[in-house]
Amino acid sequence: PLEMSAKKPVPFLRQVVCVRKKVHRDPRFDDLSGKYNPEIFMKTYSFLNSIKKQEKEMVQKRLKKCRNIEQKEKLQQLLNRMTQQEQAQTKQQKLRERELSLKRQQRELAKQGKKPFFLKKSEMRKLELAEKYAELKRSGKLESFLNKKRKRNAIKDKQCLPSQKNL
Repeated sequence: PLEMSAKKPVPFLRQVVCVRKKVHRDPRFDDLSGKYNPEIFMKTYSFLNSIKKQEKEMVQKRLKKCRNIEQKEKLQQLLNRMTQQEQAQTKQQKLRERELSLKRQQRELAKQGKKPFFLKKSEMRKLELAEKYAELKRSGKLESFLNKKRKRNAIKDKQCLPSQKNL
């Protein structure tokens, strides 16, 4: 900005220099960045999975060698987070594949001349639950899963009941 003399009175109409305001744009919400396509994203950044795998192995090796308790806990937390992220990614991938297969089936039915039928969210959840139970049955962990679920429900029911003191 220009410095004005303190000895002269300030003119009524000052010369103001316009400064263009910077426009910040977030590529997540901007149309200029293109549309998000998960398939293309996964193909483009598939090399990250191998890097993550190497990092996970490195953390496991460091965890085995580590003697410090605090550092061991931090490494264990990091390893748990990595495995959880991996599991979430595979779960998301399965969900995407299931949706794509349902869309393909609907397209085939439409080509045959039949009216397409789209499942409701509740129906999708039921199918997902049935698939989960089938997977647990195959792996032989169904009984332990059901026992844990029963215990959780029993605890919830117990909390809802009035306590003995209030009676």
